[in-house]
Amino acid sequence: MTAAETDRNSIFLGASRNPDDSYQQAETLALKYANRHGLITGATGTGKTVTLQILAEAFSNAGVPVFCTDIKGDLSGVATAGQPNENLIKRAEEIHLSPYVMAGNPVIFWDIFGEQGHPVRATISEMGPLLLSRLMNLTPAQEGVLNITFKLADEEGLLLLDLKDLQALLAYVAERSSELTARYGNVSKASVGAIQRALLVLEQQGAASFFAEPALRIADLMRTTVDGKGMISVLAADKLMNNPRLYSTFLLWLMSELFEELPEVGDPEKPRLVFFFDEAHLLFDEAPKALLDRIEQVVRLIRSKGVGIYFVTQNPLDVPLSVLAQLGNRVQHALRAYTPRDTAAVKTAADTFRPNPAFKTFDAITQLSTGEALVSTLEKKGIPSVVERTLIRPPSSRIGPLTPQERAQIVAISPVAGQYDQLIDRESAFEVLGKKVLETAQQQEQEKATKNTEENGSIWGDLLGTALGTNKRSGRQTVAETAMKSVVRSVGSSLGNAIVRGILGTFKR
Repeated sequence: MTAAETDRNSIFLGASRNPDDSYQQAETLALKYANRHGLITGATGTGKTVTLQILAEAFSNAGVPVFCTDIKGDLSGVATAGQPNENLIKRAEEIHLSPYVMAGNPVIFWDIFGEQGHPVRATISEMGPLLLSRLMNLTPAQEGVLNITFKLADEEGLLLLDLKDLQALLAYVAERSSELTARYGNVSKASVGAIQRALLVLEQQGAASFFAEPALRIADLMRTTVDGKGMISVLAADKLMNNPRLYSTFLLWLMSELFEELPEVGDPEKPRLVFFFDEAHLLFDEAPKALLDRIEQVVRLIRSKGVGIYFVTQNPLDVPLSVLAQLGNRVQHALRAYTPRDTAAVKTAADTFRPNPAFKTFDAITQLSTGEALVSTLEKKGIPSVVERTLIRPPSSRIGPLTPQERAQIVAISPVAGQYDQLIDRESAFEVLGKKVLETAQQQEQEKATKNTEENGSIWGDLLGTALGTNKRSGRQTVAETAMKSVVRSVGSSLGNAIVRGILGTFKR
């Protein structure tokens, strides 16, 4: 089957190599099995990003929305038509790709920092105490305190939207630790302090930009165009990858939201959404165990909700074995065996493929040229195909990044323009607790002033009693004396002084 003969139920990846070095047989990815996840691996410069790009294009053309992280900015070119050159045209001819048409794709650019796309935000309440605890590696005691904090917020109607809300509420919990300990169990100020320090780490990595409103709606990642193409959501991650804890926070939230919001659909004819995580080794290297556990859970279970997840990394050893075992569709670009670890990576990659008697998989991995890959996808009944040495098709969109001006133009006309760009800061826990602190301080000042007034009134009353001689008598006072002392106690100190001086002066005359 050639490229021209592939149907709408599959994605054309390229053509497999014959013994005479010609390319004839089309290699495809069946849309029905695209939610069984996948892996794209290979050394730097061997064509991984271009493979990701042609898959994103193909899924979009098939009406499947795509989400991908753009680590170096290379993927932004998927939004505009490419420029044909001699090499691209030659490759298209070799694999019988006809017609080879240059075209852009519908793209929405996102950026947690709001610099290269629409801001991506979530609220503290959406993250919840369980995910936050796992993310910050809290101890059971600290996790208990965080759960109590969220419980208190629910009871007292305090909205937890942004980072400062949670920080303010934790300080409030510390002030009421004795009372809350009696109600819920031990609430130590030491645990509160440990949580605050963990939040400070998140804040220093830019979490204040992420925890805010308006929160991202998952439906905006699953958009299609009027003519039925899937929107490609591209997350600018070049700056984000310098803040690994924030990146983990975002992915943990996104996967949890997808898992909780999407209904079960079994095995649809095509995925409802496909995720690509480029440079996945950066994700797994410093990810907290909570994120790794969540990724494994999502990869195992989310396919029944019609979502496919594809990891793009340098070699299979970058992906935990528990996750690797769930990835049914494989595209392996060249690896070099210069060191023992490199050799182990090549062997791991070779062992994951269904062997082809025409060549040795281990040798082929080290001999692949740029743009070539070993491909194995799921066929009928979800069985992996025999691995084939494949020349990957050229992309129709631009290879390389957009200019800042081109990106800005696309952001300005995107279907979500204006929905997320303006930060909303509603009255929430931070503001409510701030008012409480102010009211408490004012009340304390008022009580202090009242106490001082009463004390001054008592002093001047005693002086008046001495002057009238009542302090040395039987203790009985006339009605006039009682009334006079009451008046003195009810006025301020300065006015009281003036009145008493006047009264004493009258008795002296």
